[in-house]
Amino acid sequence: MAYSARPVAVIVLAAGEGTRMKSVSPKVLHGFAGRTLLGHVLAAAEPLDAERTVVVIGHGRDAVREHLAAIAPDATPVVQEEQHGTGHAVRVALDAVPPDATGTVVVLPADAPLLTAATLQALVAAHDGAAATILSSMADDPTGYGRVVREGDTVTKIVEHRDATTEERAINEVAASVYAFDHTLLRDALGKLTTDNAQGEQYLPDVVSILVSQGQPVRAVIAAHDETAGVNDRVQLAAAHRSYNARLLDAHMRAGVTVVDPATTWVDAGVTLERDVTLLPSVDLHGTTAVAAGAVIGPQTTLLDTAIGPGATVERAVCRQANIGADVTIGPFAYLRPGTVLHDGVHVGTYVELKGSEVGAGSKVPHLSYVGDATIGEQSNVGAATVFVNYDGMAKHRSTVGDHVRIGSDSMIVAPVEIGDGAYTAAGSVVVKDVPPGALTRSSARQENVPGWVRRKRPGTAAAKAAERAEGDQA
Repeated sequence: MAYSARPVAVIVLAAGEGTRMKSVSPKVLHGFAGRTLLGHVLAAAEPLDAERTVVVIGHGRDAVREHLAAIAPDATPVVQEEQHGTGHAVRVALDAVPPDATGTVVVLPADAPLLTAATLQALVAAHDGAAATILSSMADDPTGYGRVVREGDTVTKIVEHRDATTEERAINEVAASVYAFDHTLLRDALGKLTTDNAQGEQYLPDVVSILVSQGQPVRAVIAAHDETAGVNDRVQLAAAHRSYNARLLDAHMRAGVTVVDPATTWVDAGVTLERDVTLLPSVDLHGTTAVAAGAVIGPQTTLLDTAIGPGATVERAVCRQANIGADVTIGPFAYLRPGTVLHDGVHVGTYVELKGSEVGAGSKVPHLSYVGDATIGEQSNVGAATVFVNYDGMAKHRSTVGDHVRIGSDSMIVAPVEIGDGAYTAAGSVVVKDVPPGALTRSSARQENVPGWVRRKRPGTAAAKAAERAEGDQA
């Protein structure tokens, strides 16, 4: 029986409908932490470096095939037209594996997102010389799980809960539906499967009994039960997400990240955090977000596919597909939309929204402003309530602001327009033409005061009475 550390194939069973999810989407496409259930299983199996990965699909096959093409283009989808059990699914999958190949075949369920690469590698390593090696765990409540029946250290069979005797149901060691098989022996045993069971299906666990009856060695590797747990409904999905998130946060904290409140902090699998990052309560980090050393994120902050530079602070903000430099300060209550680039030392303050804009080093957009489709130079200041008017009703246009520019409060920058280096805009200006470097632009009308207007036009009001008192005091 030849053994190679590199499996001949990894087979992932992803054909089930998942009716208990109560969803129009296939169960394996539900997910958390930035991946689907199927995506998590494929990520755990990837370090095995199998010669081929075969994914058995059925319900929602078009959506699953499209998803596979996006996340694992080298995987081979194989359709199980009718679901006749896990044994039948593996037989279908083996159509994509050369029949004369020798070595190990690893079989995984697509709904076990908590499996780790280390556990799968341990399973393959323990399989050396065995006909089959199963992954098992010890469950406090084994109800519903297939039981692992042993004679000493040797596995004699796996019996499904519905087919188990009273004595077998008392066993706490349960099968995780994760297997390593000798390829040649697996093919032979699959041909001997029957449907003589409660479900009338071809059970993959029955392969174990067939191999045992042939005198072949079958082993078990015990893993933590919370790692082998599957997902069958939304309650189990949430529980798996909590467990996975806790695992991620533990790893980040042990690597030098401060997480003030893990219970309110959620991090996707693709997020990277450097040492001395601090995550304050109620922080959600998604996608490919990367946070550099010394940055402080939160509280109440959401980042999606966003890069945060060293020493930056992001407070009570939402940032999507933004690139934020070193020592930048953001918030509270700022919104950075896709395409926003903030260079080192920029300050973005309260109730500021930026979209598709680049802000140069040391510049400030302190409060109550919208910056859309603009390029702002270094050390410039955008006054409160400034709006970059980028949309003419038909198309978006871009504005350019130079270095050391001072934009007065309540200015309207009507794109496309360019404001030169060192220029100023007066408060309340509507800028519709280019402003030369060093110039002051102003467009507001001259102020006109109309004495006595309130007393004449609003007689008897509180304002009129206050004005009359003030006029009397001045008399």
